[in-house]
Amino acid sequence: MSAPLLEVRDIHVRYSGLPILTGVSVTVAAGEFVSVIGANGVGKSTLMRAIMAAQPPFKGEILFGGAPIHGLRTDQIVGRGIVYVPEGKMLFGPLTVRENLLLGAFLLKDKARVESNLRYVYELFPRLRERELQAAATLSGGEQQMVAIGRGLMSNPKLLMLDEPSLGLAPLLVEEVLRQVKRLSDAGMTILMVEQNVHEALAMSDRGYVLQGGRILLQGAAGDVLKSPELKQAYLAV
Repeated sequence: MSAPLLEVRDIHVRYSGLPILTGVSVTVAAGEFVSVIGANGVGKSTLMRAIMAAQPPFKGEILFGGAPIHGLRTDQIVGRGIVYVPEGKMLFGPLTVRENLLLGAFLLKDKARVESNLRYVYELFPRLRERELQAAATLSGGEQQMVAIGRGLMSNPKLLMLDEPSLGLAPLLVEEVLRQVKRLSDAGMTILMVEQNVHEALAMSDRGYVLQGGRILLQGAAGDVLKSPELKQAYLAV
């Protein structure tokens, strides 16, 4: 593995005084696809919010490209090249698909680059081109997730963080969304993804981390994690 692009070192996060993450360390190399899996309430989303300074750690370090970012504001972290696509999509319902996508390019000053990025998103998700002038609130759940991922891509991120991209989607749409996420990875995008779909996430990933009770229970090559008896006992009930 090459030098880490993202390094989360021994972070501790509390919420209302209660420990959520305890001594969690995660690394993601440039070009790598890493999944963090685990049951509900184990701290997966908290890990991503900690990286984005939305729920800062009270102990530990977070480095990006070798430089500490745990003291920066969220907008500064975005400026460094990290994009977070949160659970729940968080689109602006009255705005069109195109308008929502363009919001993701607010840091870009080059209009030609913005239009190029927009074409790339439409090529990745052709359905969005068809619905370009449709209000986001009128889209299906799967289409809204495509908009949320596309909006993240509009800023040319160095690291794309996806929080439960398949949550609440019909099985066919889960397959379509995750297929395009894998396509991004195959094209060289660095991805950190939180997912409850264990098999699907690990099948797509280079490496995996299993969170349990706010701690790392297991980590390693995705295939090894998937075959681990600990994983099966804790999450797959087989």
